[in-house]
Amino acid sequence: MTKMNLELAKQLIEGAEKKAAELGIQMVISVVDEGGNLIAVHRMDDAWLASVDIAQNKVWTSVALKMPTSNLAEATVPHAELYGLNTTNNGRLVLFGGGIPLVENDKVIGAVGASGSAVEHDIQVAQAAVDVFENLK
Repeated sequence: MTKMNLELAKQLIEGAEKKAAELGIQMVISVVDEGGNLIAVHRMDDAWLASVDIAQNKVWTSVALKMPTSNLAEATVPHAELYGLNTTNNGRLVLFGGGIPLVENDKVIGAVGASGSAVEHDIQVAQAAVDVFENLK
């Protein structure tokens, strides 16, 4: 079983940053372990300051709920089953894409998150880190 550590986080961040550069955007990329503990956060030059907190909350949400944050978007709109979910956990839950759990042998071992652009780009950058993780297995 892979253990989330700083060396692995650096590789994931490198892959995510490369994708962000391809897209021409500045991002904050965050990595946590299976307990939601911060392993690394990386703010590209001129990335939005607000994205530091958002990226960290995306990865925490992914680990806490064991799913990509994008899975929450439809279920949390008004009159949907999970409407108001974002008011729980001291407002820490993020209900839009950009946080993706890292899964090995059906077990979440951490998560990666990206923030700093349109949600579509956040997802693409986070997915680039997941792709690096998948290729290391």
